[in-house]
Amino acid sequence: MKQAVLILASMVGMGADAFYLPGVNPQSFSKGDPVKLKVNKMTSTHTLLPVDYYRLPFCQPDGGPVMDNENLGEFLAGDRIESSPYRLRMREDMFCEQLCITNLGREEAKGVSPNKMVRAIRKEYHNNWIVDNLSAASKVEDDATITTRYWQGFPVGFIGDDRMAYVNNHVNIEIMYHAVDTEVDKYRVVRFTVEPFSVKHDFEEVEEDDDDNTPKKEGEVKRIRYAEINNPIYACDEKKGFKNHTSYPMIKSKHEPQPASGKALFTYDVIWKENKNLHWASRWDIYLSMDSAIPAKVHWLSIANSIVIVFVLSAMIAAILVRNLRRDFSRYNKLATDEEKAEELEEFGWKLVHADVFRPPSTSPLLLSVFCGTGMQLLCMTFLTIIFSSIGFLSPANRGALVMAELLMFVLMGSVGGYTTARLYKTFKGKSWQRATTLTALLFPGCAFCLFIVLNIIAKSQDSTDAVPFTTLIVLLVLWFGISTPLVFFGAYFGYKQETIEFPVTTSSIPRQIPDQPWYMGIPFTLIVGGILPFGSCFVELYFILASVWMDQYYYVFGFLLLVFFVLLATAAEITILFDYFQLCEENYHWWWRSFTTSGSIAIYVFLYSIMYFKQLQANSFATYLLYFGYMALVSVGLFLMVGCVGVFSSLWFNRLIFGSIKID
Repeated sequence: MKQAVLILASMVGMGADAFYLPGVNPQSFSKGDPVKLKVNKMTSTHTLLPVDYYRLPFCQPDGGPVMDNENLGEFLAGDRIESSPYRLRMREDMFCEQLCITNLGREEAKGVSPNKMVRAIRKEYHNNWIVDNLSAASKVEDDATITTRYWQGFPVGFIGDDRMAYVNNHVNIEIMYHAVDTEVDKYRVVRFTVEPFSVKHDFEEVEEDDDDNTPKKEGEVKRIRYAEINNPIYACDEKKGFKNHTSYPMIKSKHEPQPASGKALFTYDVIWKENKNLHWASRWDIYLSMDSAIPAKVHWLSIANSIVIVFVLSAMIAAILVRNLRRDFSRYNKLATDEEKAEELEEFGWKLVHADVFRPPSTSPLLLSVFCGTGMQLLCMTFLTIIFSSIGFLSPANRGALVMAELLMFVLMGSVGGYTTARLYKTFKGKSWQRATTLTALLFPGCAFCLFIVLNIIAKSQDSTDAVPFTTLIVLLVLWFGISTPLVFFGAYFGYKQETIEFPVTTSSIPRQIPDQPWYMGIPFTLIVGGILPFGSCFVELYFILASVWMDQYYYVFGFLLLVFFVLLATAAEITILFDYFQLCEENYHWWWRSFTTSGSIAIYVFLYSIMYFKQLQANSFATYLLYFGYMALVSVGLFLMVGCVGVFSSLWFNRLIFGSIKID
């Protein structure tokens, strides 16, 4: 959704390149200044249940971890950002710094329940660390390649060739910095990479000497020793002066990996590298493009595919509708001669239903009004969210912003939903306006909230950070009943004050009998055909969106998404108008609900596609099934309401146009 062609093109360009809005101040550091390393939730694409970092027996900071102040969007996204014991100072390298000694749990053996660390490794959980609001990239090295990945964090451990679990107890923390041009001796963090290793240190615990009076250089950090390593790798050998950082060949040569059980010594290196070519404002670019893992050409092919579908459908409509409508207008508007009047030729086609075409739906006009109102509310929310995302207001650098924006947009668009419901229900000559307005305010949000509560209980039972605190639920209720509901009634008030929608023909008091319909005008056929073309125009982007939601990948090509969204709505409107014309030609004037279900049937394809996509996750937990399909069902229902609303108003516009263009005796 964009404003004009020129702005549209620029938005597409913005979809691939990140930028920071004015007013977002970078943080600068002097040499030796502390740089905080924070830890976030651990995630797994197999369980879809993020868990707290300190749920596992990792090293904790003195006094225990402290949680960051998080916004509503971060809580809803399951983020739990906390402090860590890792000590970093700007431009000061550290070699094999000892973090702590921790007991990972019982030894792994057959017939013995595995400990927490082993279970997490087997479920392929990943750590997600943060430095200066920059997420950690993961560097993985083997005998042949070095792979750097900018999404999903880095693994807690791995499964060895012997099918045993091993923990990554050493990390190389590589941080790139850039000198600030406008400040003297100031530096900014522009990249953050973690390279994990598993090293089985043969060590003996030692008492920390708090009375060490050895003089330290100014600003130097006291080196903490928890153990005496008997078989140190070269990087950890004090006798050699800590001159080399840990590397893969150094560990591969003679050291075994650390099993995920028993006592383990955790260590880390800190490596600072200057990057003169990478500036702070563009440091997120490589994350958002995932280091070109998904070329922009894929998105352009997706758009090309969508546009081809629109052109084909538009050509079909031009060939069928325009030609037939011209013939119909010519026949219906022609003045009959005396001979034709004498013969009393019987009329046929869609003109015969002129006295019934705008008759209110025979089945629950109130519910259709409510569905259209909620659909319009969701449509406006989606439109505005994509607009703000394309402009750059909802950058992933601002964690939780996208979720919070969607929530607030839905709440604020309650007035649009109320107005749409009221205007349509008044046109249907409905009398229960209080009931219609109340259902608009409560039906869909109520179903979504109840489902959220059920899934929140499931997440809580699994000790997942997806389970939001009770205070967050109170905030959601306040947004719902304190803001959204009053706005729905406010919009409905103005909607009922408006005149009813004017129709070009008068509706008769006696309904016309509808003849038998051909098989291709049945509900099953229209649902199948009505949804497949709109789905075909967006399924490529849908794959990337699902990967972003469920595979912890970044999605920030909102410029492309905007174009695809336009194509989706245009395709849904065109296919609905086409079926509406065929239905009227068969003298069936029950088009209100049929238009809604025809265009909304794309939701069926989206849900079926989500079932196929679920196979990629390799999940085997019942809780994961409930969470995934619960949320995907909610998304599909919302899509059904949104696109169904577009179908109803497209058919309404088309019917008013054609019946206003003919002469009615």
